[in-house]
Amino acid sequence: MPSDGILNILFIGDIVGRPGRRAVTDLLPGIKGDFDIGFTIANCENAAGGFGVTEKIVGELSDLGIDVLTSGNHIWDRRDVAEDLDSFTNVLRPLNYPPGLPGRGLAVFEVAGGYRVAVANLQGRVFMRAIDCPFRAADDFLKTVGERIIVVDMHAEATSEKVAMGWYLDGRVSAVVGTHTHVQTSDERVLPGGTAYITDVGMTGPHDSVIGIEKEAIIKRFLTEVPNRFEVGKEDVRLSGLVMSIDTATGKAVRVERVHRSLEGGGN
Repeated sequence: MPSDGILNILFIGDIVGRPGRRAVTDLLPGIKGDFDIGFTIANCENAAGGFGVTEKIVGELSDLGIDVLTSGNHIWDRRDVAEDLDSFTNVLRPLNYPPGLPGRGLAVFEVAGGYRVAVANLQGRVFMRAIDCPFRAADDFLKTVGERIIVVDMHAEATSEKVAMGWYLDGRVSAVVGTHTHVQTSDERVLPGGTAYITDVGMTGPHDSVIGIEKEAIIKRFLTEVPNRFEVGKEDVRLSGLVMSIDTATGKAVRVERVHRSLEGGGN
């Protein structure tokens, strides 16, 4: 809940499979208490077996106290959810997919205390599918959003594209949080214009893996280039995230802090 004009927002890095969901179940209450979190966002595009999300999992994650679920290119992997995205009020897919697709890439949410938070989901194009320009999509949605507090999930492969988006939106949004590459970066900061930024918030799931998938399967794919079955890893389960303290009067970030906690204890 906002206190002294500050809203603490937690962004949870890409939740991968059952281990990632278990990490959220076990670790989220403590993080919320430690940081006085008033609003929680998580990327859910890998929550169902590493690929996509199901209606049941959306319900489970929402019941755990996650206010908004962002996503990315894997949101389309589960047809039942992908074709029915319009029915999920708290699930976002990238805004810059072509018009006419189900779902939404931008929504406004109420926070206890009477505050409103706009959350937008964008997807990069470098080393990814050539969808509409995320920079122009950002310009377009900013013409219509009147909320002071705006958080952007920039789901992209290239670090340069994510860094560029951070600078492009500096002073225009409260935060730009990078997702998709599943490796938490150490460049969290508040940019000069008051925008909280991190290139990648990291992964919530098994870190004894290759970005969430069992090591042996990924190594075999690299060695042979032959398609094989991928399974989510199981060990060294951690939650990665970012806490952003936002001035509710201005929408500017005043502080950011990385979170990295293990189910076995330790971490910050």
